Amino acid sequence: MSNLHTAITTIGKQLSTIVIGQEVPVQQLLVALLAEGHVILEGVPGTGKTLLVRALSRLMQADFARIQLTPDILPSDISGTNVFDLASRTFTLKQGPVFTQVLLADEINRTPPKTQAALLEAMEEQQVTLDGTSHPLPDLFWVVATQNPLEFEGTYPLPEAQLDRFLFKLVVGYPAPAAEKQMLLNAQAGFEAKRLDMKQIKPLIKADHVLAARKAVKGVTVQDPVLDYLLALGQKTRQHPDLELGTSPRSVVQWLQASKAQAWLAGQDYVTPDHIKSVAPPLLRHRLILGAEAQLDGLTVDRVIQGVLDSVAVPR
Repeated sequence: MSNLHTAITTIGKQLSTIVIGQEVPVQQLLVALLAEGHVILEGVPGTGKTLLVRALSRLMQADFARIQLTPDILPSDISGTNVFDLASRTFTLKQGPVFTQVLLADEINRTPPKTQAALLEAMEEQQVTLDGTSHPLPDLFWVVATQNPLEFEGTYPLPEAQLDRFLFKLVVGYPAPAAEKQMLLNAQAGFEAKRLDMKQIKPLIKADHVLAARKAVKGVTVQDPVLDYLLALGQKTRQHPDLELGTSPRSVVQWLQASKAQAWLAGQDYVTPDHIKSVAPPLLRHRLILGAEAQLDGLTVDRVIQGVLDSVAVPR
């Protein structure tokens, strides 16, 4: 565990030197990777969302593909299609960009629901079905989607069924002034985000190491009082007067996996209530739906999440 743990934490440190001022999203992105959970990155243009994913895939030597999602993208543009070969008189699969290890779905809320649904089977079952035949995806199949919180024109809201398949929704905000100055100094010294495929970023591990780390995360122990605490938090969201929709059973299971990944990344082999609380905001903020009155009162989902965490007694 120590060698794997050192390698993964080193990747986090290296990412923080590439994408300046985003230490929290970097840490949470690693947690999602270890917990086998897909991620939504939300932030204004130019905050380093694409750079973050490209750099991470480069550091772990993973195959990377990017889809720029637009209103005219078809499901076959993502999953691929069967093409008839005149020479052999057989159909052969022309794989789409989904057949990769790290998939960046850029501006996912700009493509219609039919195309968004093309990702559902891949994200949930790690396979793609074309013309009745199922095609498995790589063992390390990970989707990171981006969306812009400001541009609403021409967007299609993600349905709850698809949102629930994302483990985390991470908010990538503006960096602090000191971090932004460091970005300027890096640019002055010659750093170019467009040239990550050059020799600026050296791979630190292989994709197989990520799979081994995921296996180690599954071995993190959780005591019954901590499980009961997690269960109480999930049920509290379903009974909350300001929420129309609370957590699903699937999201509670994912909450457990994310907590175990958080504990492992912190160098511990058991889950504590603090680990559960630390992953709650990114795990819940895209799943909970505020009631109409709560929205009129200016209540935010993040405030509701904090209220839920404050209202459930922490086991000793």
